[in-house]
Amino acid sequence: MLLKTVNDADRADPSWAGQHTVEKIGGTSMSRVRDLLDTLFIGDREDPYNRIFVVSAFGGITNLLLEHKKSGGAGVYAAFANDEEDSGWLTALKTVAEAMAKAHREVLDHPGDLAQADEFVRERVEGARSCLFDLQRLCSYGHFQLSSHMMSIRELLSGIGEAHSAFVTTLLLQRHGVNARLVDLSGWRDEGNLSLDERIRAGLSSVELTEELAIVTGYAQCGEGLMREFDRGYSEVTFATIAALTKAREAIIHKEFHLSSADPKLVGQDRVRKLGHTNYDVADQLSNMGMEAIHPKAAKTLRQADVPLRVTNAFEPHDPGTLIDDKPAETPGVEIVCGLNVVALELFEQDMVGVKGYDSTILEALKRHNVWIVSKTTNANTITHYVQASLKTARRVIADLVEIYPSAEISARSIAIVSAIGRDLSGLKGVTRGLAALEKAGVNVIAVHQTPRNVNLDFVLAAEDRDAGITALHNALISPDQSDTAQDRAAA
Repeated sequence: MLLKTVNDADRADPSWAGQHTVEKIGGTSMSRVRDLLDTLFIGDREDPYNRIFVVSAFGGITNLLLEHKKSGGAGVYAAFANDEEDSGWLTALKTVAEAMAKAHREVLDHPGDLAQADEFVRERVEGARSCLFDLQRLCSYGHFQLSSHMMSIRELLSGIGEAHSAFVTTLLLQRHGVNARLVDLSGWRDEGNLSLDERIRAGLSSVELTEELAIVTGYAQCGEGLMREFDRGYSEVTFATIAALTKAREAIIHKEFHLSSADPKLVGQDRVRKLGHTNYDVADQLSNMGMEAIHPKAAKTLRQADVPLRVTNAFEPHDPGTLIDDKPAETPGVEIVCGLNVVALELFEQDMVGVKGYDSTILEALKRHNVWIVSKTTNANTITHYVQASLKTARRVIADLVEIYPSAEISARSIAIVSAIGRDLSGLKGVTRGLAALEKAGVNVIAVHQTPRNVNLDFVLAAEDRDAGITALHNALISPDQSDTAQDRAAA
């Protein structure tokens, strides 16, 4: 059985039908790709085609290639960047090869498929090893600096994981009678320098969606450099760009869970609700709060292309999941409650009143240290930014600001923001009800923020009160007890 691929050199534009879907599968789900045969790929479908699947690397592989997303533990990239000797990154690369082989052995069982997958891993890993060795030798000369090549190395390494999972998935599908085609956008050994749009058009140009199932790498090599701007969010950007360029009927993200009104582990499985329908405004708020619904850039791409987004549970094929589009809510209501630990960076300066420039200076410092701003508040002489950063990074920002404003009082402390989000929160008395619920739960409130747009209502709490705050607000604003409901009706 030959594994069909698409050559990036083929530049002809295909004739887009516009009746297809573009669907993304995350890394955790990819590790259960055999289960997906019976849910997403084949199941009881009469026709498995008219779909493009964008796949992430198997669970944990990108962590081994780059660095662990949560713990920060070094992968190949981090080891290569920090190790003056070869031993660290070579050991890390060997670990990657072993993990990739283990991953595809849990998916494939035919000897021929396993042999192809083993050869694929060998070729990619040895190619990466040679590249890193050559770069080290080149940078031993003073004219070449390793630091200027590190982003290219990050892109090279990250693409290996997605190419591997796409290759293995294509083999699996072909073995089960599906006419699957690998579309490798990773640019492996490609001498061209295409834009993202050009890379996608070239990759999909000869695919006939009515009779082929396209399996596409989540990483796409392009002149813009996806890692430079989006880092680990690149696969969603690739997914959204494909959906927009091909004028997809719908873009679908398959997760291991439904998009629900809160974390069921916190508030209870019997109390959470599947959202069912929301809009991109809510999706933006979720992204801002660190929830993995969709990357804000990807959401913007889909919204501007007028492509609706659906988030489903990959293992419940007959459940339509949650549709995300531009439609407003039919009735006001809180749809989801979530929380995020942040750092409150506060600058107080008595002489700030009536003086311009403080805000822009703080923003420049935050940008310089690559700090994500979640929210901010100001008054006459105080500016507070709520940011996603470590206290170590916050102290670096403070050091910069102290040099500029030596008489200012600047502080940083860890707190939490718990946010009630919905398409329309007007008329809900959310502040009053939320404060009452938090007081009843024994949670002290540091601050409350709400904008006139009535999409999100934020409660600033002590970091240790985050989970209790989520539970209290969810119970009060989304799934109130009968006694609470009766009191609300009586008050109305």
